[in-house]
Amino acid sequence: MANIKSAKKRILVNRTHAERNKSIRSGVKTAMKKVFAAVESGDKSAAATELAAATKVIEMAATKGVYHKNNASRKVSRIATAVNKMA
Repeated sequence: MANIKSAKKRILVNRTHAERNKSIRSGVKTAMKKVFAAVESGDKSAAATELAAATKVIEMAATKGVYHKNNASRKVSRIATAVNKMA
């Protein structure tokens, strides 16, 4: 454990941010899984609904700095492609 007060505070703040980031990342993964599950089931309307919800979650994560903007963009592109390939 650190001895300096500012170092102790950094440890606490880093832990808080890590927990927040973990929660956001988990939400993104869940949203993506819902999109892929809807695609697998063949339900076009459900897939489109889940795509919109997942896109919002991913973009919010990028805004908060949890994901780099290119990483977020790639994730959105992958799920959008999966939904658009449904015929």
